[in-house]
Amino acid sequence: MRIEVICTGDEVLTGKIVNTNFSYITQKLADVGLSVDWETTVGDDRENLLRAFQLAGERADAVIVNGGLGPTVDDLSQEIAAKAAGVELELNEDWLRRMEDFFKRRSRVMPPNNRKQAMLPTTAEVIDNPIGTACGFAVDIGRARFYFTPGVPRELRRMLEEQIIPRLLAKAGLPGAIFLKRFHSYGLGESHVDSLLTGVEALVPDGSVKLGFRAHYPQLETKLTARGLDLDDIRAKLEPVEREIRRRIGNFILAEDDQTLEGVVLRALQEQRGSLAVVETFTSGHILGRLAHLPGAEAVVRRGVVARMPAEVWTAVGLPGEAPNGALTPEHAEAVARAFREQTGASHTLAVLVDLDDGPDRIEFGGTICLAIATAGDVASRKARILGGRDWVRLGAVELGLDCLRRYLQRLPVYERIDFEKT
Repeated sequence: MRIEVICTGDEVLTGKIVNTNFSYITQKLADVGLSVDWETTVGDDRENLLRAFQLAGERADAVIVNGGLGPTVDDLSQEIAAKAAGVELELNEDWLRRMEDFFKRRSRVMPPNNRKQAMLPTTAEVIDNPIGTACGFAVDIGRARFYFTPGVPRELRRMLEEQIIPRLLAKAGLPGAIFLKRFHSYGLGESHVDSLLTGVEALVPDGSVKLGFRAHYPQLETKLTARGLDLDDIRAKLEPVEREIRRRIGNFILAEDDQTLEGVVLRALQEQRGSLAVVETFTSGHILGRLAHLPGAEAVVRRGVVARMPAEVWTAVGLPGEAPNGALTPEHAEAVARAFREQTGASHTLAVLVDLDDGPDRIEFGGTICLAIATAGDVASRKARILGGRDWVRLGAVELGLDCLRRYLQRLPVYERIDFEKT
């Protein structure tokens, strides 16, 4: 099935806002085995919109239109959709009542211009929007079925996942049951994992399980898209593939599905009735920032120290004397972690110290990371060097610190060489 996505709006066309909706749409479609053949961005111009709809109706089987369903004069999608379909606009009384109730529940009076959002082509099928006033709808234009969605990201996402993807799968004649299994890893590059997983799709001979990847440094998402008669059928197909992926990627898998690295760390600390204090340099508090806002973190997170210079860290954690001169070592990180654990009374402390290169930011710019995890009777540490520029080093240091803490809490080796590490 040939699919086109049309994104509307002057602000998208001119680059005043980043078009994250398009990437979200294409990723979600790819997750269920659907691909996009064309992408068109068009401004708020009646003639250009009409031509874009007509062209898409000539070459595509299904078209997702994003944006232009609002109440203002530059929201033109309903009007142009009706013109392209050769039908009139009419007031949808049901949606009008929905909007009036929407405003009433918020103790507000609906502005008159919102009435425009209930004007739909006479042949339109309403697509529900449970969290907004923009009415989604579907209509045939040319040979294609058009699905109109709001530009507000959270409204688009709800409509796409609950309403449009099931319709597209049915139109494509694909099995109704589909499932996406995800593995999140840190430390292995996409090509490395691809080679490690060679042949895993063959464990399901009928070809109903597909392997894919999404790299977003510093993590990699490994995806399995499975189709079947029902969820029981899918689970039976996925079980041997999942088992083999866990065996091959091993300790580098940090979370699965909707889990996050910070969520896994927090849950492990909760299960061990532990607490945490963090010392970090150069990372701007992003390690603690990944954890401190999570539900339940208030009972786990004790304190954080954020600094840039070793001397400030040394003083903050109560170590005697002056900070050592010269290059950072894992032993320095161990001393900081131990001292901060004694100072805070936390069951676990994580110290992530970064020694940056001198000079301007560039691709060869790097940093040496020394980290340590201390408990009452134990300490573990490691050292790594990461290149790629200041932001690359910062992101890598945050992820490395959290992942080593995750490994320690799960009783896995804190040190396993990663692909991003330079000798």
